[in-house]
Amino acid sequence: MEKRVTGIGGIFFKAKSDNKKLQEWYSKHLGLKNDPVNGILFQWSSPNDPTKKGETVFSIFDKETTYINPGKNEFMINFRVKDLEKLLIVLKEEGVELAGEMEVYDYGKFAWIMDPDGNKIELWEAPESSGFSGAMDME
Repeated sequence: MEKRVTGIGGIFFKAKSDNKKLQEWYSKHLGLKNDPVNGILFQWSSPNDPTKKGETVFSIFDKETTYINPGKNEFMINFRVKDLEKLLIVLKEEGVELAGEMEVYDYGKFAWIMDPDGNKIELWEAPESSGFSGAMDME
């Protein structure tokens, strides 16, 4: 299989206290403005084709979230991938543990795997129509 991961789609972690106060800290001290729906978005474009744009998300979750479960830690990394369905077949063949079923939304396909240390990893294939699809070649 060709290149599996094309970039980092996002970094997510649980606040240990009040996530609104933590978001305010990141805003005040690091200048990171939080969008209540999407988190903090870093926009970028392909070095080979500046018309191809993408985003990397940094998001602080409420300490009570179950989204990162069954991961053992308080964080999750989202990797952008090219062909999620094909990749999941390969990962299953390689014995990688899946955490749930693939989910499809208008903003992309998502699936989750577990690494050997018990970290939940999110895999995301952005839709072709988004202008920043998982198929974007960043090389």
